[in-house]
Amino acid sequence: MADGKVLEGRARPRGRFPHVKVAGDLVFVSGTSSRRPDNSFAGVRVDELGTTDLDIGEQTTAVIENIADILASVDCTLADVTQITTFLVNMNHFRGYNEVYGRFFGETGPARTTVAVHQLPHPHLLIEIQAIAVRPPRAGRGESGRTEGEEA
Repeated sequence: MADGKVLEGRARPRGRFPHVKVAGDLVFVSGTSSRRPDNSFAGVRVDELGTTDLDIGEQTTAVIENIADILASVDCTLADVTQITTFLVNMNHFRGYNEVYGRFFGETGPARTTVAVHQLPHPHLLIEIQAIAVRPPRAGRGESGRTEGEEA
């Protein structure tokens, strides 16, 4: 049985999909941005003249922290992530993204793919990340990660 969740207190998905879906021991985090619950974005500043400044480092930090919060809702941490797919709107931001990524993950961290995309769902977004994690065995769950009596 797969269980999908739209989480309270998070930015609502802009489509009909969950923030996170659990299928057995696997945890799938939908593409996540730096969008906050109030629909503002971390890493975006607009001055009084309307000039927009977008910060890839701040957006990357917010995205990974959002993923960590989503994972926590299903008893996982960033250490449980096995694969990351990152979408950048400009590969010139790769260095800034990579520097922040390295603060959260090392060479023994998740497998990773980074691709450039034409655009993301909002013009202020520079980055979106999706993640796959494996739930570790925890108290109250067997080796399969299911609670006693839960069907596969």
